[in-house]
Amino acid sequence: MDAKEALDISSEGNVAIARFRSCCICDVAEIANASTSLRQYIEAHRPNGLVFDFTGVKFFSSQVLGLLLEARARLEPGEGRVVVSALTSQLERVFRITNLDSIFALHPDCTAAIKKLSNPTS
Repeated sequence: MDAKEALDISSEGNVAIARFRSCCICDVAEIANASTSLRQYIEAHRPNGLVFDFTGVKFFSSQVLGLLLEARARLEPGEGRVVVSALTSQLERVFRITNLDSIFALHPDCTAAIKKLSNPTS
């Protein structure tokens, strides 16, 4: 699977949306390709915010958490924010257990996440 198949990256205004295309994200090469695609997108477009949309994802390996943290590190210098949307209850539990819910705002769906990033005062 190439990086384009692993992760779809689009934008709405100055908010990037990264959607995983697989329900199980555990292939190391696939995650590495997704990381490369995301890094290139961030460098080229410099979004103010990034939503990781987990719609349809049922399982992911710990490398995905590293991908999220890497994206956050790339956006923070420009005061960009990374948020997460559409986690299943099991995946949300992973974020809570690892305390990543204190680093990433969790939103019920992508629309809510985009709205929050587009209008942070709301």
